[in-house]
Amino acid sequence: MAALKEEVTVDPLVRGYNGPGSQNSGPGPMSDQAVADDINTAYRTRDRTSMTASDILNSVDTTELAALSVAGATEFWRILGMGEVNPFGVEATLMIDLFGVGSTTIAQLKVDRKEPISRARELGFAPPIASDVATDRA
Repeated sequence: MAALKEEVTVDPLVRGYNGPGSQNSGPGPMSDQAVADDINTAYRTRDRTSMTASDILNSVDTTELAALSVAGATEFWRILGMGEVNPFGVEATLMIDLFGVGSTTIAQLKVDRKEPISRARELGFAPPIASDVATDRA
């Protein structure tokens, strides 16, 4: 696991794997278990590539939805009828046009189009366990 070895030894995000750092106020390196736990914790975010109709509907302020014109509501349901949409694509622009840039719905959609991920997932490797960290530190 070359990616894990680099993460643990270089510590590019200064998590404190090898000694004092932003996440390790102790005098020495984090334990192998602490490093594995940290790498497996979802403290990072990334842009989602798609959102389901359910994801979108759960982000919508019901008062704002009820306030849409008949044409606006029809457009909204057509967008949801696509099944999955690109939260950074044309669909996002259409939703802003429908609800307004300062609306509660758009503010919530901006939050929900990001997803929490672990550093392991971000780097594309399986979640490590303490023995993996120990091996890569050796």
